[in-house]
Amino acid sequence: MPPSITPLGPARDDQDDLVFLDEPATQTTGGAQRSAWRVMIIDDDEDVHSTTTFALGSLEMQGRPLEFVHAYSAAQARELLKHEHDIAVILLDVVMEQDDAGLHLVRHIREVLKLADVRIILRTGQPGYAPEIDAIRDFDINDYKTKSELTRIKLYTTVTAAVRSYEQIRKISDSRRGLNQIVHAGTELMALHGVRNFAAGVLAQAASLLGQQANGVLCVQECPDTGCTDLAVMAAMGGFHHLGNRDVTVHSDARVLAGMEQAVSRRRNVYTGDAVALYFAGKSSRVFVAWLEMPRPPTELEERLLEVFCANVAVGLDNVELVSHLHNAAFYDNLSKLPNRTRLIEILDATLAGPARDDATLSLVDLDHFAETNDALGHAFGDTLLVAVAMRLQTSLGQQLTVARISGDIFGVLGDATQVNPAAILALFQKPFSIDGQDVQLSATLGLVRLCEHDGNGSDALKDADIALKRAKSQQRSGHFYFTRSMGVEIRERVRMMHALRTAFSKNELFVMYQPQIDLRTRRPVGAEALLRWRTADGKFVSPDRFIPIAEYSGLIIELGEWVLRTACHELVTLRAAGHEDFTMSINVSQVQFRHPLFLQMLKQALADTGAPPEYVELEITESMAMEEPNLLIEMLAQIKQTGVSIAIDDFGTGFSSLSYLQRLQIDRLKIDRAFVTEITHSARGSSIAEMVIQLGRNLGLSVIAEGVEDERQAQILYSLGCPMAQGFLFAKPMTADVLDAWLGKDALKGVA
Repeated sequence: MPPSITPLGPARDDQDDLVFLDEPATQTTGGAQRSAWRVMIIDDDEDVHSTTTFALGSLEMQGRPLEFVHAYSAAQARELLKHEHDIAVILLDVVMEQDDAGLHLVRHIREVLKLADVRIILRTGQPGYAPEIDAIRDFDINDYKTKSELTRIKLYTTVTAAVRSYEQIRKISDSRRGLNQIVHAGTELMALHGVRNFAAGVLAQAASLLGQQANGVLCVQECPDTGCTDLAVMAAMGGFHHLGNRDVTVHSDARVLAGMEQAVSRRRNVYTGDAVALYFAGKSSRVFVAWLEMPRPPTELEERLLEVFCANVAVGLDNVELVSHLHNAAFYDNLSKLPNRTRLIEILDATLAGPARDDATLSLVDLDHFAETNDALGHAFGDTLLVAVAMRLQTSLGQQLTVARISGDIFGVLGDATQVNPAAILALFQKPFSIDGQDVQLSATLGLVRLCEHDGNGSDALKDADIALKRAKSQQRSGHFYFTRSMGVEIRERVRMMHALRTAFSKNELFVMYQPQIDLRTRRPVGAEALLRWRTADGKFVSPDRFIPIAEYSGLIIELGEWVLRTACHELVTLRAAGHEDFTMSINVSQVQFRHPLFLQMLKQALADTGAPPEYVELEITESMAMEEPNLLIEMLAQIKQTGVSIAIDDFGTGFSSLSYLQRLQIDRLKIDRAFVTEITHSARGSSIAEMVIQLGRNLGLSVIAEGVEDERQAQILYSLGCPMAQGFLFAKPMTADVLDAWLGKDALKGVA
């Protein structure tokens, strides 16, 4: 690590991530050593120190050499700055010990050490870590550069500008009034948004430094090398107000134009006695110049104040562009130029706080099947299509509306309820969109919320609209749905239940019960169905109809399902060890489990770990699962069958099975739904559906079992129809493993009369 202070001498030819292009060398002036400008380099990369000193060590600025002070962390810099004096410029890395170490050091320098004179130049090798807007505005940062853009000349130029600012500030440090005015002017200017507002502020602040009202014009020149004939007015005040937004070469007198030409050509301020032409060196493609009428010649101090002011404003112009860029990135969508989600929430907050909320409606517009269009026609085509949708929403619904892009293919529309009308919005999609000569027909689904019925903030309103959108998509595509309070209660209850379920699983409040399955001829148990149950800490049971859908929605069913499978397999092994060897364990499998890519691997591992015989393990899937994407299911079932495990279709008869697919599915058993068992004795239709399922099973060579058998008459009818097995309260209620073990060892072996 180099010493903390680099003496003048030959520079080292080290390299770092500051890459300097080949540039003409700057000759130094010989002679006696003069008082040097002290430059502190604060960076945790040693190569940055060596490269910087190599680039600047042999150069002079304002006729004086440079002396370098080195700190390799923010902490070390704090210690050095306690006793190091007359630091002119600090080259500060933004990201060091922590991502914001540099910004915290800036705060320390300005607020704790009270060093107002030193010029601070922020550098970063990570452009993503941009300084906070507050830091730029409040802590008088001289410049902000990425290391990759700093060539030797640019580094020299940046440091030179900073040294000049430092020198000028020190010269006028005896004039606290002027310094305070400059700081105040910079703060006021940085609070303005947009270059035009900034330009008007520059005129006002420059005139304030001179103790007068603004009477002048500020222009921008996009291409300085072409002369001043293309100066465009950015702001005009006082007697020049009529020049606003006009070409200064046509509508101003020759004296003003000549003064501006002189300032641009000389690259400095020009004083004529009764006026001043102020020069602001912006980026290479933009130069700003102002003309201010004066009732008297400026004093020497006022000239110095204006020089400092212009130097700071020149840096401020670059900062304004940075702030504008960050503002646009934060609040506007880059593709459509519409307000983004963050900006829409701000607008919603303002609307909810004012009288407009009484008639306002927010609608989310979700393009149906846009992903497929994007994949089929390409992302560039998709982007063009999104822009076309944004334009149609903006131009067709009225000028008073706010249209925003919330996410990929979801737009937000906020405005009066008569304009944010579902029928009117959906009608916009009846006409195709013409993209690159190709007509594309789109449809949309809407979720809406009336702000007068909403109690929360803008973010909550957006969430409510999203809830309504999800409800609309689940019920009918190309339709709409308004949010209601009951929907909010339902969502909150779902979230509460989801967290409670996770907690219950971790606290062992979930357990498995087993309902025996009976041979109707012998009335002896031949198997059991494993059933997941939840009993809360206060002893109350939560219905599986409530918590199983939540487990599937949250993805917890993957972990829960594996636990149930392993628990049931362990119980099967225990029962076999007790002598119940001809006993089958049926285990329900959720659709979410079944679709998991590692399900088959999990099944094999569970069988291997528990030692459960696969031929006595049965997986139950629902009929709706069997009929959704049957081709994929056929392949999956074939792989499961290779393990030796059997397959049953639960709740058979409640869906719409295709018999052609049913024949191709490698299943072993059909399970008659309890609703059709009840019909045997409680419906005029009688046993027609149950009989049909039994006959279908017989024809396909499948076993059949009925569930929900509650009385003897149902059992006898089922047996007479040819159903071999059943389960239900008539035979036994679901029981814990311990109770099942005892039941099988005693009453079950006697059969059920």
